[in-house]
Amino acid sequence: MREAVRTYLLTEHRRLVERVLDCADAVAESEDLDTVDSLSNPLSAALAHAGITQQFPGVLAGAVEAAGEELPADPVAAPPYVVVTSAGPILRATLDSGRLVVRIEVFRLEHGPRRYVRTARTPEAAVSVEVR
Repeated sequence: MREAVRTYLLTEHRRLVERVLDCADAVAESEDLDTVDSLSNPLSAALAHAGITQQFPGVLAGAVEAAGEELPADPVAAPPYVVVTSAGPILRATLDSGRLVVRIEVFRLEHGPRRYVRTARTPEAAVSVEVR
């Protein structure tokens, strides 16, 4: 299931993932990654401005279908289905087989000194899929 979802995302929604990476680049250029407390608000704003956030429910529904599962309800671009964290967007669905968690990770928080680092530069590096 995990690999089917990952393949779906990297083929059917590759351009969307690339646009998430572009938004992360823009946030990294506009924010001081060494001093900012959180990147969730600027990243969320960049994704919304680019029209990406509203596409996530459809992406999640397709991912669930690619997994051979069904959603009990239509997802929306808000928790619990879609969350934008400082690391990147997370798409979540509770299924009969477990909880599907799709991450598009674009930042990492480092400690000592505390700062954010721009990470994944390709869709393959950014997309991770878990079933818990």
